Amino acid sequence: MDYNKLLQEIISEAKQINIPISENIIPIVKVNTRVKSRFGCCKRNENNFQIEISSFMEQAKEIDIRETLAHEVLHTCPNCFDHQLQWKIYASKMKRAYGYNISTSGDSVAMGITIPMQRNYVLICQRCKKEIIKERMCKVVKHPEKFHCKCGGRLILQK
Repeated sequence: MDYNKLLQEIISEAKQINIPISENIIPIVKVNTRVKSRFGCCKRNENNFQIEISSFMEQAKEIDIRETLAHEVLHTCPNCFDHQLQWKIYASKMKRAYGYNISTSGDSVAMGITIPMQRNYVLICQRCKKEIIKERMCKVVKHPEKFHCKCGGRLILQK
């Protein structure tokens, strides 16, 4: 799949509906083979924006790649480097115009993407027995007694 061509198409689509995307988007999509927890990224380097996608996206359908690229392109708009109101307004505008389902987080299952996850830390809910997998040390891993499962059960760290 030609990610650079898709990027140019999405930039053109955004401009057609008057979304003020940056003129300083590097026209080459970088494929990141190391990232394990996101589908795309927009990096700002001085006045330029670099759009990256995860190598996991090679498994995705074209529409999912388009939506990921559109998501990242919207981050180049003024006041849109986060997912606050202005970003959401532009995402909604893209949805109305082109049917893109641009959200703040992607669903790998819906996209048919398999993301290998390291099972460095496993927490178990004492009520529903659900496993919660964490790759990195975080607050819930350090202090599981302070957190609860969605069902309200206590969490314990599996040794």
